[in-house]
Amino acid sequence: MVGRVHSIESFGTVDGPGIRMVVFLSGCPMRCLYCHNPDTWDPKGGTPMTAEQILDQYRKAAHFYKRGGITVTGGEPLMQIGFVAELFEAARREGIHTCLDTSGITFRPDSPGLLEKFDRLAAVTDLVLLDIKHIDPVEHKKLCSMPQEPVLAFASYLEKKRIPVWIRHVVVPGITDKENYLYQLGLYLGTLTNIKALDVLPYHDMGKAKYEKLGMDYPLGDTPPLSKEAALQARKVILQGMREGRIGLKRNEPGSQDFR
Repeated sequence: MVGRVHSIESFGTVDGPGIRMVVFLSGCPMRCLYCHNPDTWDPKGGTPMTAEQILDQYRKAAHFYKRGGITVTGGEPLMQIGFVAELFEAARREGIHTCLDTSGITFRPDSPGLLEKFDRLAAVTDLVLLDIKHIDPVEHKKLCSMPQEPVLAFASYLEKKRIPVWIRHVVVPGITDKENYLYQLGLYLGTLTNIKALDVLPYHDMGKAKYEKLGMDYPLGDTPPLSKEAALQARKVILQGMREGRIGLKRNEPGSQDFR
């Protein structure tokens, strides 16, 4: 298969464990107000590449990735689910750790044909970075222009498949930076048994210049970046909800990891 690749980062350190090759695929159905990569939205954009071409690039720097692997992100990589599955199958044959960074927005449990594709991908995925945009379904649609249901259905699917998950959540002033939302997110996450890490990311406006270059209006206008201190406080609120949601992943408990 041929995939549409927006770009490749050869030395990623925040997209899964260790040092990783990060493959950004083109195409995304979401229109998150804080998105800083609108240039990845077009599914026909990017450069055509095969899985073998990507792996060949990986092999040339394999000594850097001994404790890392390959992360596929986007855009929304699940828009090219067949290509991602083919790439991960090839990577698995070479003992390469595979990580999928996704919102899960394309998941449809009531579609047998699509579910087969997800099962194929799940069989060769070592880790999922699941980006939960907003815990409130109404606010989720306002923020992303897409419904929340597929995201939570995908989270349940990953739990059933026992695939380790790192949760990512962007805290945006005036949108997700509200204690009740953060606490409710924690309560929900506390019901999942496969979460291995929690990344609470402060909103930044570094994408403004890219919007200007593309001739686009920046959706959040003059919304100020969130401070690291506020992000740490938000994380505390989410963790409190998780504890009260009885997540059962305690420090040093066998089979679990500390939340980052």
